[in-house]
Amino acid sequence: MYKKKLPERTCVACRQVKPKKELTRLVTTPGGVVVDVTGRRPGRGAYLCNSVLCWENGIKGKGIEHALKVSLSDDNLNELRRFATRLVPEERTL
Repeated sequence: MYKKKLPERTCVACRQVKPKKELTRLVTTPGGVVVDVTGRRPGRGAYLCNSVLCWENGIKGKGIEHALKVSLSDDNLNELRRFATRLVPEERTL
């Protein structure tokens, strides 16, 4: 029997390919970059893992700006950082 293939996307920070449902989508709008919790908003999108580390690296390393082909304003950066603080920090292994 044919098994339906799940859509996969690449995190712009860590470059890991994961199922689309495990990632958070960011999308460009006329008002700036917003978090697309539904995953269906129109516009250019980029994906990040649901990890605080990936969000920090995506913001600092400008991976988000590069993928979305925009420059993030201070308001956008603060909004993305606020969203990242609500994510559960991952456990670090030694």
